[in-house]
Amino acid sequence: MRHAAVSLLQKARSAVMNYHLLFSSHAPIPSSSSILSYSLNPTAAMSTAGPVVHSSVAEQKRALRSRIRKELRSFPSDQRSLEDMEIQKFVLDSSWFKSAKSLCAYISCEALREVDTTRILSEILKNKTHGVFDDSSGHHTRLRKKLYVPRVEDKNSNMRMLHISTTEDLVANSMNIFEPSPTDASGKHREDVMLASEPVDFFLLPGVAFDRQGRRLGRGGGYYDVFLKNYQKLAKEQKWKQPLLIALAYSPQIIVENVIPVTDTDVPVDALVSPSGVIWISPASLKDISV
Repeated sequence: MRHAAVSLLQKARSAVMNYHLLFSSHAPIPSSSSILSYSLNPTAAMSTAGPVVHSSVAEQKRALRSRIRKELRSFPSDQRSLEDMEIQKFVLDSSWFKSAKSLCAYISCEALREVDTTRILSEILKNKTHGVFDDSSGHHTRLRKKLYVPRVEDKNSNMRMLHISTTEDLVANSMNIFEPSPTDASGKHREDVMLASEPVDFFLLPGVAFDRQGRRLGRGGGYYDVFLKNYQKLAKEQKWKQPLLIALAYSPQIIVENVIPVTDTDVPVDALVSPSGVIWISPASLKDISV
């Protein structure tokens, strides 16, 4: 027994020495958490661009954002347009979109290379939408889906989701990103989803990178993570069903599992919509989403 224990200890020491020799000439010495992650899953510290090994989660996130942004800048525009069409088609054709009464969605910004949502939003706003009923003339009429879109309030990760009924409700902010004006044409405050009497069915989310475990890498401001945690808390208090969190992603944005570093403030997504279709992740999405 003693001989076996000594042998096992020697092997463990040898493995640690080999690990440091492997990375010492290519990257800084990884943190203990990185070593643990690597030992449990050898692909955890690897991607197509080599090991992602940094001294902190913040540095890892910055490095990964930089890499994905570089890939998106070199992503051919014709391929990006094709993927925009495919992703939006998957959303519009899905049963979960068609059955939704209320949703939150981002307004895409081409300069940020976000998956386009123009067609999705146009379909919502032009229809008379959710449900079907017979009016007095005997005609079937569809009721409009309720749409909330984001408005950034400050630089402290505070964001609201406000109701709009037309694209004329949108104004360009200082970064030339379209947001809902806080009041409508009559001066009335727009409905805030946090004060709505009914829950939303799902969120359509942007991001820089995603993996098939549901990890999402945002742009670093924390706006969506803060908002989503607040809304999930509200839904729990109101005893509402939690909304599905569905991210839209170009093919270069979906990366190897376990590469995206996360903290307890990061909110995972339930599903991804890629150019190839819907990637179901959480138990909620597996139960509720069908194409």
